Parts: sequence; C-alpha cells; structure tokens
Amino acid sequence: MRIALIVGIDYYEHGGALYGCVDDAHVVKAVLDRHGDGAVNFDCKLLTGTGPNDRVNRNALKDHVEELFKAPAEIALFYFAGHGHIEATGGYLLATDSQRGDEGLSLSEVLTLANASPARNKVVVLDSCHSGIAGNPPSSGNLAALSEGMTVLTASTADQYATEEHGNGIFTTLLVDALQGGAANLTGDITPGSVYAHVDQSLGAWEQRPVFKTNVRQFVSLRKVPPPIELDALRQIIEFFPGPGAEFQLDPTFEPESKGRDSDMPPPDPENTQRFAVLQRYNRLNLVVPVGAPHMWHAAMESKTCKLTVLGEHYRRLVERQRI
Repeated sequence: MRIALIVGIDYYEHGGALYGCVDDAHVVKAVLDRHGDGAVNFDCKLLTGTGPNDRVNRNALKDHVEELFKAPAEIALFYFAGHGHIEATGGYLLATDSQRGDEGLSLSEVLTLANASPARNKVVVLDSCHSGIAGNPPSSGNLAALSEGMTVLTASTADQYATEEHGNGIFTTLLVDALQGGAANLTGDITPGSVYAHVDQSLGAWEQRPVFKTNVRQFVSLRKVPPPIELDALRQIIEFFPGPGAEFQLDPTFEPESKGRDSDMPPPDPENTQRFAVLQRYNRLNLVVPVGAPHMWHAAMESKTCKLTVLGEHYRRLVERQRI
C-alpha cells in the first residue's frame, strides 16, 4: 500500500493569499497517481484551500496527517504547498484559519507523527518558506531527528523563502519534472535521492536551496517510468564486457552502412550489426565509449575497441550481481 496526503493552500483568512499552491497540489497528485505506464502508484488524498468555501483548517490538517502516518503502508508520503512560518520554537505549516504563525501545524509535530509511523518508508515533501528546519528539534542545532525509513525534502533552507514563478512553485515544478522522468535511472526508477539531485542541479547557488535529509538503508522508488533501454538489452552488458576493464573488439562487419567502406573491407554481418546496435545505444546512454576513435562508427570501421565508462561499469556490476 502506497498512500499520499497532498495539500495545497492558496486562501488564508488572516494572511496574504498565494496563487500557485493549489495548482501545484493538483499536478503532484496527477503525477503520483500512476506510474509512467499507467499502472496505479499512490492512493492520493487531496486537500485544497481555494477560498472561504474550500478550506484547510488546522484541525483538519492535523487530523489528516495523523491518519496518514497511522497506516502500515509501504510508503506514506506527505506533500504540503502553502505558507510556512519559523520562530524560536520551530517551524510551522500554516492552515487557512491560522491567525498567527505559531497557530499552524508544528513541523516538529509532523516529524513526531512520521517518526512513530508503522509505515516502512515515510516521505515528507514541503514547498513552503523556511521548510528546511523540518527535522531539526529547536534545541538541537543542526542535529536532524529522523527515525529509520524517514526522508524529508524541502523547497528551501530554514532561513529562505520558497518562491513562485509563472503561477507555480519553482521547487514543485522541478519536483514534478523529476517525477515525470527527469530523475529516472536506467531501470526507470525515481527515488527521493534522485529527485533531490535533479532539483539541486537545477537551482543556482544564489537561488533558494533545497534541503534533503534522510535516514534509510535503501532508497525506495517513488515512481517508475519506461526505462530508456529495455532491461534485456541492458543485461547483455556482461556478455560484451565480462569483467572490469574489459574492452570489446569491433571491426567493419559490425557497421551496417555501406557508405565509407573501402573495397577490401568485409561486408556487414547481420549478427554483428544487431550487437553493434545495442552497443550504440549504450554509447548514447554514456555507458560505453570508443577507444582511440571519435565515434563508434570510426571504431568499427578502423577495427578498434570500445570500453565501459564509470557509469557503464556501475551497471555491469549491478547486472553481474543480479540486481537488475
């Protein structure tokens, strides 16, 4: 069971309105609902605050967070987009009816509920100002209090604001890009760590900085998309490169094109051209590079070799250990 509570609040009775949080919540729900192939992923519950008749009051917000983290799920994910507040006692997520900052839902309380959850993996994603304080008890300085299986990903540090651009939160736009496949590995899996790496690389040093805190033994896949190469083709990597540092010998029989072929060169061999097509796909995915030649075509026509990149060697080991 994979469950997600997704909250977006634009309307605040006692504070400034926001304009992209509800839209962000809808987009996050849409991408988490299903995997890339259409299979069911998270069972999502959506709470939105759009106006006086569509509210997310503090009591309701707390009740739903408690319900989320009581479930013995494989993954319990909490996403919040809205106003955040920080003061000496810690950080808060503000609800529609919050009259002052400390009347929001305490981040310490959210983390306490998540830490005690029977869910195997707990993921908290916050697109709100000052959200980077999540996981830091007020008296602990920089010591993050996260139980095993807990991951926190926030839009900004404790002293930064989370900004919007073109009607959407910058952080959530990058989050959705990552979940749609921008952060997928070669098996099509998207993990909290790869999501953070995608967001982190997309924001400059002078922009809001995302925060990532985790205490896990193994990253869980948040979403799966079609991989850029079929797994059967990826598993062939140990046939081409049976050991570390191995090189694969090429010759003109691997190249299917007749153009550029000297008269004394042997013709294309159908079996070798099929194998070369796989190697070229490896090359496009930065798994393989030609040795002593600018392109794979030159390596074949000049009877040179190709070898694994560092990334290629990583996937060779995974296949060898039957991890793929």
